[in-house]
Amino acid sequence: MLLHRIFIRAGFTLVLLSLIGATAGIVVLLQSKQYVFAEISFNATEAEADAIPFPVSVDPVNQTITENQLVDVYFVETLAGSVTPRNSWWQKLVASLVGEDWYQNLASPVSRIVVIWPGERKEEVAENIGDILSWSDADKERFITLIEDSEPTLSEGKFYPGQYVAHRDATPEEIALAITIRFTDDVINRYTEDVASKVPLEDALIIASLLDREASDFENMREVSGVIWNRLFIDMPLQLDATLQYVRGEEQGRGWWPIVVPADKFLNSPYNTYTNPGLPPTPIANPSAESILAALNPRQTDCIFYFHHTDGSYHCSVTYDEHVKKLQSFYGQGR
Repeated sequence: MLLHRIFIRAGFTLVLLSLIGATAGIVVLLQSKQYVFAEISFNATEAEADAIPFPVSVDPVNQTITENQLVDVYFVETLAGSVTPRNSWWQKLVASLVGEDWYQNLASPVSRIVVIWPGERKEEVAENIGDILSWSDADKERFITLIEDSEPTLSEGKFYPGQYVAHRDATPEEIALAITIRFTDDVINRYTEDVASKVPLEDALIIASLLDREASDFENMREVSGVIWNRLFIDMPLQLDATLQYVRGEEQGRGWWPIVVPADKFLNSPYNTYTNPGLPPTPIANPSAESILAALNPRQTDCIFYFHHTDGSYHCSVTYDEHVKKLQSFYGQGR
């Protein structure tokens, strides 16, 4: 009889835990749906507001960086509300769910949520959106061409990150128009003639695309931006692995952002920033407004070298010897 009661209690406990787990799962799914639509709603209303020009604290002509405390204020008051925390568990959850038909139908039977994450390349964007909307390969190519040919004409950097709601039968033209409008509202309208006279838009987009691939949060973007500008000031090759990934990502079977191996540093490509000084020819990905702000407003630093540890920490150095010593302290050898 005692054993019988134990089994009954154990069974009851198992059922109760299963119900709690199922309830929690449903709550998370519903919250994730609300999270996505909240992000979309914010961006839609933001477009109606008067755009405040980007501040600029870097002077490429005189090769100086001037700290501007208003940059942080601008970020908080203008951009922070629309920025998805990088590497947050919400972001990872949404990223894993938006490609699933059952989740899309849970959100809406007639609408689809399409997401462009900061730092994705155009082919990656077209593939992700096209798969959700059941586009053909020709549709995906037409979508890319439509964005590329919109003003200003650029081959990369205008597939503006964000979450968009579209009809499940939306065409490449409809999605391209929505993205172009958002890019115009959030970037072009803030990039006034005065801003462009200091840093050309394409240069800002190129550096911002590097930051979206190389840095973590907004503060780290500004730190890495300071190193990039310091290297540009002294005509030092940028030596950024993300540019090598961009080259190798065009190869089938390696993924869009493959792990860099030593031989990649000798790739014959204008995007190889180990062998070519200056900026790569175009952006290597599609940057967010926060990374553009960081590109225009780097942290003032004497650092020329940097690396990120596997724990996410950032370490920069003024000299190569100092850089190697820091690497050795973490990895046992310079890399």
